[in-house]
Amino acid sequence: MFYLTSPEVRETEVFTRMPEKFRKPDAHSDWARANRGGLVTDSFLEGPVWDPRGYLYVTDIPYGRIFRIAPSGEWDLVAQYEGEPNGMKLFDDSHLLITDYRNGLMLVDIERGEVRPYLERRNSEGFKGVNDLTFDSKGNLYFTDQGQTGLHDPTGRVYRLSPDGRLDMLLGNCPSPNGLVLSPDEKLLFVGMTRGNCVWRVPLQSDGSVSKVGQFFTSYGPSGPDGMTVDNEGRLFVANPGLGRVWVLNRRAEPVEILTGPEGTSLTNLCFGGPEMKTVFMTESTNGTVLKAEMTIAGPLPRRAKKN
Repeated sequence: MFYLTSPEVRETEVFTRMPEKFRKPDAHSDWARANRGGLVTDSFLEGPVWDPRGYLYVTDIPYGRIFRIAPSGEWDLVAQYEGEPNGMKLFDDSHLLITDYRNGLMLVDIERGEVRPYLERRNSEGFKGVNDLTFDSKGNLYFTDQGQTGLHDPTGRVYRLSPDGRLDMLLGNCPSPNGLVLSPDEKLLFVGMTRGNCVWRVPLQSDGSVSKVGQFFTSYGPSGPDGMTVDNEGRLFVANPGLGRVWVLNRRAEPVEILTGPEGTSLTNLCFGGPEMKTVFMTESTNGTVLKAEMTIAGPLPRRAKKN
């Protein structure tokens, strides 16, 4: 694979590990049987969210748990429920919004630990298995419906939910839509197609439609792009669990940096955080670890829902 630029390769460092008291080394779950070949899975971290008040939140998919991590690296269990939480974003100062593979969109009260449905079905039809989500500055919510789709069944979907409750399907022919993120000017939506091993570029038109959708980046290996984020200059950060790395791509989709993880081969998702929004936090799922890397360019502050 040839690029005009030679990417800098940097190792990440461990920010914190899930404490042993929260791990479930003897537990089995339906999610692990379906998605990890039945391997015993003591945790599987996803959905990192930075709270400007100084905390990092993460999900644990197979055991329906939401954790809050302090700047010191200490863990606190916020909620546990019958679900499979994956992607997550701040909804407002008091709530987190989750894409739950089993239940649809779920809303979590951070202080009370209460979890309730937000959007379970579309037109009385259940979702395949929602995966990740992102807000724009107007409060529109974009989310992926991945399920078990792939090259054998390219029927995954990408939705947009407006603040007034209108739900539009933007894409319906996706081979495993996973992480998604908007460009800083919100004119482009990038969607990771995990089992297609690529990232799609989705232009957003002024009337809300999409047009001229194309393939932006092509990866390789056993498991393709997962969670994504961008920095303030529009560089795209793509977590690639099968390679244990994060691609940092310029506007031509050329890797300009590669972040590698010392703790295994499953970097699943990432977000910007820290006092200056220059720290990238990454979930390394197979070892229950959160990694970090310091960047010179900051990421945007988290967008949230707009209430009518």
